Amino acid sequence: MNQYAALKEAPAVPIICDLRSDTVTSPDAAMRAVMANAEVGDDVYGEDATVNRLEATLAERLGKEAGLFLTSGTQSNLVGLLGHCARGEEIITGRDYHIWKYEAAGASVLGGIALDPQPVAQDGALEPDIIRAAVKEDDSHHAISRLLTLENTHNGMAVPLERCQAAAEAARDAGLSVHLDGARFFNAVEALGCSETDLAGIFDTVSICLSKGLGAPVGSVLVGPRDLIDRARRWRKMLGGGTRQAGVLAAAGLHALSNNVERLAEDRMRAERLGQALSAYGDVSQATNMVFFTPKGGVTPGLQQHMASNGVRLSGATGTTRLVLHKDITDAGLQAAISGFETYVG
Repeated sequence: MNQYAALKEAPAVPIICDLRSDTVTSPDAAMRAVMANAEVGDDVYGEDATVNRLEATLAERLGKEAGLFLTSGTQSNLVGLLGHCARGEEIITGRDYHIWKYEAAGASVLGGIALDPQPVAQDGALEPDIIRAAVKEDDSHHAISRLLTLENTHNGMAVPLERCQAAAEAARDAGLSVHLDGARFFNAVEALGCSETDLAGIFDTVSICLSKGLGAPVGSVLVGPRDLIDRARRWRKMLGGGTRQAGVLAAAGLHALSNNVERLAEDRMRAERLGQALSAYGDVSQATNMVFFTPKGGVTPGLQQHMASNGVRLSGATGTTRLVLHKDITDAGLQAAISGFETYVG
């Protein structure tokens, strides 16, 4: 069972701490207000001023020429991959990365692009030697190696800049372009203590999710060179992703960028508190806003039910549970989670 599975029964008490993901947040009153008052137009015609502003804002912040607003991180990655690669070409990626593991092989199914997954190092990086060995020689028997995709953060781990740079250099030496699945890009920047352009500058294209950690209800933005973004826009339309008065959603993204980036440090600190509290009851690893907890005896449906009865929602029943901190988890909610775990596994 994967991390997206959940307890099927309705909780007996109100949920005050949902640890399944940072995608479960709700827009607050201030975000709802800017959404309600957003300037809108038909985005397919390029006339939605708020969408245009969101795309330009993120492109400028990350030092790229252009941006493209999309409905999800999966769609953002997909149009980016389709913009980079033609049919019969190949993407080298990580075996545990979302592009390989959780995006339904969209690049292969819809784009005829081969995916060659490689083992991911313990810190979330891909080793340069592995990348070099994966690049195919120019031979009609092989797919044409065209693109390397990396992920940062990976399982909450902020991959160091030098590790990203080393992987990117190995790819570029072989003539490949480099894409970053930066779903939690700003969590990585906060943890690494670097600038946004320090991380984004390593990559040709970057996909940024606005609904993970940043608290927007919908949307991702792909940034990169203008010609590639133009190709991605065509792919977005072909995939049915052209939207009309989408400024109500883009406004939420702009609000998130202005108000919810700096506060990501709070999520990391709460995750550290949770990890420290759980370390007495099993195996714990913690990075940025995520905690992975394996209690003695593993995670069971009984644990999920117990936590739900204490107002805490967990992911599916596996040996290890992923606990994700986000802006809707208060100190009281965090304490409810700690107390719930202690009474069950303590």
